[in-house]
Amino acid sequence: MASKEARVEELESLMLRPNFWDDNDKAQAAIAESSRIKLWTVPYGDIRSRFTDVADMIPDAEESGDAQFVKELMKELESVDDALAEMEVRRMLSGEMDDHNCFLSINAGAGGTEACDWVLMLSRMYQRWAQKKGWAIELIDAVDGDVAGLKSVAFKISGEFAYGYAKAEKGVHRLVRISPFDSNAKRHTSFASVDVTPEISEEVKIDVRPEDLRVDTYRASGAGGQHVNKTDSAVRITHLATGIVVSSQSQRSQIQNREYCMKMLKSKLYELELSQRKKSIDDLAGEKKEIAWGSQIRNYVFQPYTLVKDPRTGIECGNVEAVMDGDIDVFINGFLKHTG
Repeated sequence: MASKEARVEELESLMLRPNFWDDNDKAQAAIAESSRIKLWTVPYGDIRSRFTDVADMIPDAEESGDAQFVKELMKELESVDDALAEMEVRRMLSGEMDDHNCFLSINAGAGGTEACDWVLMLSRMYQRWAQKKGWAIELIDAVDGDVAGLKSVAFKISGEFAYGYAKAEKGVHRLVRISPFDSNAKRHTSFASVDVTPEISEEVKIDVRPEDLRVDTYRASGAGGQHVNKTDSAVRITHLATGIVVSSQSQRSQIQNREYCMKMLKSKLYELELSQRKKSIDDLAGEKKEIAWGSQIRNYVFQPYTLVKDPRTGIECGNVEAVMDGDIDVFINGFLKHTG
Protein backbone atom coordinates (compact mmCIF):
# COMPACT_ATOMS: atom_id res chain seq x y z
CA MET A 1 0.00 0.00 0.00
CA ALA A 2 2.96 2.30 0.65
CA SER A 3 3.98 2.08 -3.00
CA LYS A 4 0.44 3.05 -4.05
CA GLU A 5 0.49 6.06 -1.74
CA ALA A 6 3.87 7.07 -3.17
CA ARG A 7 2.45 6.81 -6.69
CA VAL A 8 -0.46 9.09 -5.75
CA GLU A 9 1.99 11.66 -4.40
CA GLU A 10 3.97 11.42 -7.64
CA LEU A 11 0.84 11.94 -9.74
CA GLU A 12 -0.40 14.84 -7.61
CA SER A 13 3.01 16.50 -7.96
CA LEU A 14 2.73 16.03 -11.71
CA MET A 15 -0.70 17.68 -11.74
CA LEU A 16 0.72 20.81 -10.13
CA ARG A 17 3.11 21.46 -13.00
CA PRO A 18 2.21 24.44 -15.23
CA ASN A 19 2.43 22.35 -18.40
CA PHE A 20 0.27 19.50 -17.04
CA TRP A 21 -2.59 20.16 -19.48
CA ASP A 22 -0.37 20.58 -22.54
CA ASP A 23 -1.09 16.94 -23.40
CA ASN A 24 -4.77 16.45 -22.61
CA ASP A 25 -4.75 12.65 -23.11
CA LYS A 26 -1.83 12.15 -20.73
CA ALA A 27 -3.40 14.54 -18.22
CA GLN A 28 -6.70 12.65 -18.24
CA ALA A 29 -4.86 9.33 -17.91
CA ALA A 30 -2.92 10.62 -14.89
CA ILE A 31 -6.10 11.85 -13.20
CA ALA A 32 -7.84 8.54 -13.88
CA GLU A 33 -4.90 6.57 -12.48
CA SER A 34 -4.80 8.74 -9.35
CA SER A 35 -8.53 8.26 -8.81
CA ARG A 36 -8.24 4.47 -9.20
CA ILE A 37 -5.40 4.24 -6.68
CA LYS A 38 -7.24 6.46 -4.19
CA LEU A 39 -10.12 3.97 -4.22
CA TRP A 40 -7.69 1.81 -2.23
CA THR A 41 -5.42 4.21 -0.36
CA VAL A 42 -8.14 6.48 1.08
CA PRO A 43 -10.22 3.73 2.78
CA TYR A 44 -7.02 1.94 3.85
CA GLY A 45 -5.71 5.14 5.44
CA ASP A 46 -9.03 5.65 7.23
CA ILE A 47 -9.00 2.08 8.60
CA ARG A 48 -5.39 2.40 9.74
CA SER A 49 -6.09 5.74 11.46
CA ARG A 50 -9.21 4.45 13.23
CA PHE A 51 -7.42 1.30 14.42
CA THR A 52 -4.48 3.34 15.75
CA ASP A 53 -6.83 5.68 17.63
CA VAL A 54 -8.61 2.77 19.31
CA ALA A 55 -5.34 1.01 20.16
CA ASP A 56 -3.99 4.18 21.77
CA MET A 57 -7.11 4.64 23.92
CA ILE A 58 -7.59 1.05 25.13
CA PRO A 59 -4.92 1.19 27.93
CA ASP A 60 -6.44 4.39 29.32
CA ALA A 61 -9.95 2.94 29.13
CA GLU A 62 -8.92 -0.22 30.99
CA GLU A 63 -7.02 1.76 33.61
CA SER A 64 -9.97 4.06 34.21
CA GLY A 65 -12.34 1.16 34.74
CA ASP A 66 -14.99 2.92 32.66
CA ALA A 67 -16.99 -0.02 31.33
CA GLN A 68 -19.07 2.17 28.99
CA PHE A 69 -15.91 3.66 27.45
CA VAL A 70 -14.46 0.19 26.90
CA LYS A 71 -17.73 -0.94 25.33
CA GLU A 72 -17.66 1.99 22.90
CA LEU A 73 -14.07 1.24 21.93
CA MET A 74 -14.90 -2.42 21.31
CA LYS A 75 -17.83 -1.34 19.15
CA GLU A 76 -15.51 0.90 17.13
CA LEU A 77 -13.02 -1.94 16.81
CA GLU A 78 -15.77 -4.19 15.41
CA SER A 79 -16.64 -1.46 12.94
CA VAL A 80 -13.00 -1.24 11.86
CA ASP A 81 -12.93 -5.02 11.45
CA ASP A 82 -16.05 -4.84 9.24
CA ALA A 83 -14.42 -2.14 7.10
CA LEU A 84 -11.29 -4.27 6.77
CA ALA A 85 -13.39 -7.26 5.71
CA GLU A 86 -15.06 -5.04 3.09
CA MET A 87 -11.64 -4.08 1.75
CA GLU A 88 -10.69 -7.76 1.59
CA VAL A 89 -13.74 -8.39 -0.58
CA ARG A 90 -12.91 -5.35 -2.71
CA ARG A 91 -9.43 -6.78 -3.23
CA MET A 92 -11.08 -9.52 -5.27
CA LEU A 93 -12.55 -6.93 -7.63
CA SER A 94 -9.62 -6.93 -9.99
CA GLY A 95 -11.57 -7.21 -13.24
CA GLU A 96 -10.95 -4.69 -16.00
CA MET A 97 -14.30 -2.97 -15.44
CA ASP A 98 -14.91 -3.68 -11.75
CA ASP A 99 -14.29 -0.12 -10.58
CA HIS A 100 -16.77 1.36 -13.10
CA ASN A 101 -20.36 2.48 -12.74
CA CYS A 102 -22.91 0.07 -14.19
CA PHE A 103 -26.29 -0.44 -15.79
CA LEU A 104 -28.63 -2.89 -14.07
CA SER A 105 -31.78 -4.18 -15.76
CA ILE A 106 -34.53 -6.51 -14.55
CA ASN A 107 -36.92 -8.42 -16.83
CA ALA A 108 -39.98 -10.45 -15.95
CA GLY A 109 -39.86 -14.16 -16.75
CA ALA A 110 -42.27 -17.01 -16.14
CA GLY A 111 -45.13 -16.11 -13.83
CA GLY A 112 -47.30 -13.55 -15.62
CA THR A 113 -48.61 -10.73 -13.44
CA GLU A 114 -46.84 -12.23 -10.44
CA ALA A 115 -43.51 -12.02 -12.29
CA CYS A 116 -44.14 -8.35 -13.13
CA ASP A 117 -44.81 -7.64 -9.47
CA TRP A 118 -41.57 -9.49 -8.66
CA VAL A 119 -39.66 -7.14 -10.99
CA LEU A 120 -41.10 -4.19 -9.07
CA MET A 121 -40.06 -5.75 -5.73
CA LEU A 122 -36.53 -6.43 -6.98
CA SER A 123 -36.22 -2.90 -8.35
CA ARG A 124 -37.04 -1.54 -4.90
CA MET A 125 -34.50 -3.94 -3.33
CA TYR A 126 -31.70 -2.73 -5.58
CA GLN A 127 -32.60 0.91 -5.06
CA ARG A 128 -32.41 0.42 -1.28
CA TRP A 129 -29.13 -1.51 -1.64
CA ALA A 130 -27.53 1.27 -3.69
CA GLN A 131 -28.72 3.90 -1.23
CA LYS A 132 -27.29 1.95 1.72
CA LYS A 133 -23.91 1.90 -0.03
CA GLY A 134 -24.05 5.63 -0.66
CA TRP A 135 -24.31 5.22 -4.43
CA ALA A 136 -26.45 7.19 -6.85
CA ILE A 137 -29.11 5.24 -8.74
CA GLU A 138 -30.97 6.68 -11.70
CA LEU A 139 -34.04 5.23 -13.41
CA ILE A 140 -33.43 4.93 -17.16
CA ASP A 141 -36.39 2.97 -18.45
CA ALA A 142 -39.46 1.13 -17.16
CA VAL A 143 -42.24 -0.78 -18.90
CA ASP A 144 -45.43 -1.28 -16.90
CA GLY A 145 -47.01 -4.70 -16.53
CA ASP A 146 -50.43 -5.32 -18.07
CA VAL A 147 -52.10 -5.64 -14.65
CA ALA A 148 -49.51 -4.65 -12.05
CA GLY A 149 -45.79 -4.30 -11.52
CA LEU A 150 -43.22 -3.89 -14.28
CA LYS A 151 -42.35 -5.99 -17.31
CA SER A 152 -38.86 -4.52 -17.26
CA VAL A 153 -36.85 -1.76 -15.62
CA ALA A 154 -33.33 -0.38 -16.06
CA PHE A 155 -31.13 1.72 -13.78
CA LYS A 156 -27.73 3.35 -13.88
CA ILE A 157 -25.79 2.85 -10.63
CA SER A 158 -22.90 5.22 -9.91
CA GLY A 159 -20.45 4.50 -7.11
CA GLU A 160 -17.07 3.00 -6.21
CA PHE A 161 -16.77 -0.51 -7.69
CA ALA A 162 -20.48 -0.50 -8.54
CA TYR A 163 -20.05 -2.97 -11.40
CA GLY A 164 -17.67 -5.17 -9.42
CA TYR A 165 -20.28 -5.72 -6.74
CA ALA A 166 -23.44 -5.64 -8.86
CA LYS A 167 -22.17 -8.24 -11.35
CA ALA A 168 -22.75 -10.87 -8.63
CA GLU A 169 -26.49 -10.30 -9.15
CA LYS A 170 -26.50 -11.42 -12.78
CA GLY A 171 -28.90 -14.28 -13.32
CA VAL A 172 -32.40 -15.51 -12.57
CA HIS A 173 -34.09 -14.71 -9.24
CA ARG A 174 -36.95 -16.98 -8.13
CA LEU A 175 -39.83 -15.97 -5.85
CA VAL A 176 -42.17 -18.33 -3.97
CA ARG A 177 -45.12 -16.80 -2.13
CA ILE A 178 -48.91 -16.75 -1.80
CA SER A 179 -49.90 -14.49 -4.64
CA PRO A 180 -51.91 -11.36 -3.77
CA PHE A 181 -53.37 -11.64 -7.28
CA ASP A 182 -54.84 -15.12 -6.68
CA SER A 183 -58.29 -15.09 -5.07
CA ASN A 184 -57.73 -18.70 -3.99
CA ALA A 185 -54.59 -17.70 -2.02
CA LYS A 186 -52.44 -20.34 -3.66
CA ARG A 187 -48.66 -20.38 -3.64
CA HIS A 188 -47.07 -19.18 -6.86
CA THR A 189 -43.55 -19.39 -8.24
CA SER A 190 -42.32 -16.60 -10.48
CA PHE A 191 -39.02 -15.52 -12.02
CA ALA A 192 -37.14 -12.41 -13.07
CA SER A 193 -33.73 -12.04 -14.69
CA VAL A 194 -31.13 -9.47 -13.71
CA ASP A 195 -28.48 -8.26 -16.13
CA VAL A 196 -25.55 -6.00 -15.24
CA THR A 197 -23.12 -4.28 -17.61
CA PRO A 198 -20.31 -1.80 -16.87
CA GLU A 199 -20.44 1.79 -18.02
CA ILE A 200 -17.50 2.27 -20.35
CA SER A 201 -15.47 5.47 -20.53
CA GLU A 202 -15.19 7.69 -23.57
CA GLU A 203 -11.63 6.43 -24.10
CA VAL A 204 -12.92 2.96 -24.96
CA LYS A 205 -13.73 2.86 -28.64
CA ILE A 206 -16.57 0.59 -29.76
CA ASP A 207 -17.36 0.55 -33.47
CA VAL A 208 -21.12 0.67 -33.99
CA ARG A 209 -22.22 0.99 -37.61
CA PRO A 210 -25.47 2.89 -38.25
CA GLU A 211 -26.62 0.18 -40.65
CA ASP A 212 -26.47 -2.35 -37.77
CA LEU A 213 -29.03 -0.38 -35.76
CA ARG A 214 -32.80 -0.22 -35.78
CA VAL A 215 -34.04 2.86 -33.92
CA ASP A 216 -37.65 3.07 -32.73
CA THR A 217 -39.24 6.03 -30.99
CA TYR A 218 -42.39 5.98 -28.88
CA ARG A 219 -44.20 7.95 -26.24
CA ALA A 220 -42.77 7.68 -22.77
CA SER A 221 -45.08 6.40 -20.06
CA GLY A 222 -45.51 7.48 -16.47
CA ALA A 223 -44.84 10.76 -14.71
CA GLY A 224 -42.68 13.37 -16.37
CA GLY A 225 -44.72 16.34 -17.48
CA GLN A 226 -46.83 17.16 -20.50
CA HIS A 227 -44.11 16.18 -22.97
CA VAL A 228 -44.55 12.55 -21.93
CA ASN A 229 -48.02 12.41 -23.46
CA LYS A 230 -47.43 14.60 -26.51
CA THR A 231 -44.06 13.66 -28.01
CA ASP A 232 -42.29 10.45 -29.02
CA SER A 233 -39.34 11.15 -26.70
CA ALA A 234 -38.59 7.55 -25.67
CA VAL A 235 -36.04 5.63 -27.75
CA ARG A 236 -35.41 1.92 -28.30
CA ILE A 237 -32.33 0.74 -30.22
CA THR A 238 -31.86 -2.81 -31.50
CA HIS A 239 -28.38 -3.97 -32.50
CA LEU A 240 -29.22 -6.26 -35.39
CA ALA A 241 -25.97 -8.22 -35.37
CA THR A 242 -26.29 -9.37 -31.76
CA GLY A 243 -29.98 -8.88 -30.99
CA ILE A 244 -29.15 -6.60 -28.05
CA VAL A 245 -32.01 -4.20 -27.27
CA VAL A 246 -31.69 -1.07 -25.13
CA SER A 247 -34.24 1.63 -24.37
CA SER A 248 -34.48 4.89 -22.46
CA GLN A 249 -37.34 7.21 -21.57
CA SER A 250 -35.92 8.95 -18.50
CA GLN A 251 -34.63 12.04 -20.34
CA ARG A 252 -36.83 14.88 -21.57
CA SER A 253 -35.74 14.83 -25.21
CA GLN A 254 -35.40 12.16 -27.85
CA ILE A 255 -31.79 13.21 -28.46
CA GLN A 256 -30.88 12.70 -24.80
CA ASN A 257 -32.60 9.32 -24.67
CA ARG A 258 -30.81 8.25 -27.84
CA GLU A 259 -27.45 9.21 -26.28
CA TYR A 260 -28.28 7.14 -23.20
CA CYS A 261 -29.27 4.20 -25.37
CA MET A 262 -25.99 4.38 -27.30
CA LYS A 263 -24.04 4.48 -24.05
CA MET A 264 -25.83 1.37 -22.77
CA LEU A 265 -25.45 -0.41 -26.10
CA LYS A 266 -21.70 0.24 -26.25
CA SER A 267 -21.37 -1.00 -22.67
CA LYS A 268 -23.15 -4.25 -23.53
CA LEU A 269 -21.10 -4.71 -26.69
CA TYR A 270 -17.87 -4.09 -24.80
CA GLU A 271 -18.80 -6.62 -22.12
CA LEU A 272 -19.62 -9.12 -24.87
CA GLU A 273 -16.19 -8.48 -26.36
CA LEU A 274 -14.52 -9.09 -22.99
CA SER A 275 -16.47 -12.32 -22.57
CA GLN A 276 -15.43 -13.54 -25.99
CA ARG A 277 -11.80 -13.14 -25.05
CA LYS A 278 -12.29 -15.86 -22.44
CA LYS A 279 -14.78 -18.20 -24.06
CA SER A 280 -15.92 -19.22 -27.48
CA ILE A 281 -19.27 -18.12 -28.89
CA ASP A 282 -20.62 -21.62 -28.29
CA ASP A 283 -19.65 -21.45 -24.61
CA LEU A 284 -21.43 -18.14 -24.26
CA ALA A 285 -24.56 -19.51 -25.90
CA GLY A 286 -24.45 -22.48 -23.54
CA GLU A 287 -24.43 -20.20 -20.51
CA LYS A 288 -27.60 -18.37 -21.51
CA LYS A 289 -30.43 -19.71 -19.39
CA GLU A 290 -34.17 -19.59 -19.65
CA ILE A 291 -35.88 -17.35 -17.10
CA ALA A 292 -37.62 -20.27 -15.44
CA TRP A 293 -37.09 -23.43 -13.34
CA GLY A 294 -33.59 -24.72 -12.68
CA SER A 295 -31.70 -21.61 -13.73
CA GLN A 296 -31.98 -19.39 -10.67
CA ILE A 297 -29.02 -17.91 -8.78
CA ARG A 298 -31.14 -17.04 -5.76
CA ASN A 299 -34.39 -18.29 -4.24
CA TYR A 300 -36.67 -16.04 -2.19
CA VAL A 301 -39.28 -18.03 -0.25
CA PHE A 302 -42.02 -16.09 1.57
CA GLN A 303 -44.36 -19.03 2.33
CA PRO A 304 -44.71 -21.53 3.97
CA TYR A 305 -41.46 -20.38 5.64
CA THR A 306 -39.15 -17.43 5.07
CA LEU A 307 -35.76 -18.06 3.51
CA VAL A 308 -33.47 -16.47 0.93
CA LYS A 309 -30.77 -18.81 -0.40
CA ASP A 310 -28.05 -18.55 -3.03
CA PRO A 311 -27.54 -22.00 -4.63
CA ARG A 312 -24.11 -20.95 -5.92
CA THR A 313 -22.61 -20.52 -2.45
CA GLY A 314 -25.12 -22.13 -0.08
CA ILE A 315 -25.44 -18.83 1.82
CA GLU A 316 -28.93 -18.32 3.24
CA CYS A 317 -30.84 -15.81 5.35
CA GLY A 318 -34.18 -16.19 7.12
CA ASN A 319 -34.88 -12.45 7.35
CA VAL A 320 -36.65 -11.95 4.02
CA GLU A 321 -37.82 -8.46 4.99
CA ALA A 322 -34.24 -7.25 5.54
CA VAL A 323 -33.10 -8.73 2.23
CA MET A 324 -35.93 -7.08 0.33
CA ASP A 325 -34.98 -3.84 2.08
CA GLY A 326 -31.55 -3.99 0.43
CA ASP A 327 -29.45 -6.06 2.84
CA ILE A 328 -27.91 -8.28 0.16
CA ASP A 329 -24.18 -7.75 0.77
CA VAL A 330 -23.92 -11.09 2.56
CA PHE A 331 -24.84 -12.84 -0.71
CA ILE A 332 -22.71 -10.59 -2.91
CA ASN A 333 -19.61 -10.79 -0.71
CA GLY A 334 -20.07 -14.52 -0.35
CA PHE A 335 -20.24 -14.94 -4.11
CA LEU A 336 -17.15 -12.79 -4.68
CA LYS A 337 -15.19 -14.82 -2.11
CA HIS A 338 -16.48 -18.04 -3.66
CA THR A 339 -15.37 -17.06 -7.15
CA GLY A 340 -12.24 -15.18 -6.09
